[in-house]
Amino acid sequence: MGIIVKSPRELEGMRKAGKITAAILDTLRSEVRPGITTSMLDDVAVRELERHGAVSSFKGYRGYPNSVCASINEQLVHGIPGERKLKEGDIISIDFASVYEGFHGDAAFTVGVGEISAEAERLLATTEGALKAGISAAREGAHLGDISAAIQEYGESREFSVVREYVGHGIGREMHEDPQIPNFGSPGQGPVLKRGMTMALEPMVNAGGWRTKVLPDQWTVVTADGSLSAHFENSIAIAGDQAEILTLL
Repeated sequence: MGIIVKSPRELEGMRKAGKITAAILDTLRSEVRPGITTSMLDDVAVRELERHGAVSSFKGYRGYPNSVCASINEQLVHGIPGERKLKEGDIISIDFASVYEGFHGDAAFTVGVGEISAEAERLLATTEGALKAGISAAREGAHLGDISAAIQEYGESREFSVVREYVGHGIGREMHEDPQIPNFGSPGQGPVLKRGMTMALEPMVNAGGWRTKVLPDQWTVVTADGSLSAHFENSIAIAGDQAEILTLL
């Protein structure tokens, strides 16, 4: 499948899905506190999806059992909600996507639980900054590699590691569309970005090395060295000199 350029009508559908995703993530962020379990956070997402008349993009996808991915500390992505309670000093990455009227909106954030370490604070700020750098590079006429290079340079220049095995992706009527968008690469490489292309940028940045492994549940991904990891994501549309962020309130 080639890269899909969305029509104005399709973009409007994606804006609606994106705003629902952003609203539910905002609610989830407000619920993060010591003592709450990740399954309780998933319950919040289910309730909010019903309230908005949307459904989860994740639940049932390749057999995934829940509506959110909740990944704690060294877990970087695809953490399955359960009875683990968050505690003071943890960091949690919440990845969430919803479908509304046939369109997907996908976004993620990492947040501290109560007071966190200075290293964790710097990791979160760097990962969010890497996402912003990627979005700034997502301009009509630029190359896909410009996004990847901007993310990599931002993360690695601050002495963190950018994950290689998991990447951003196109998004629209399917949660995962072409192209894949690595968080590392060279500027000037890859396809030229055109107005109406939509994609989800999602840097994952580790405090230690970039290598990862999958736990026996076959979903939860952790850093190979046990270091902390953070994950930020937004769905965007190429819209000229400045990308439109679709997953904002």
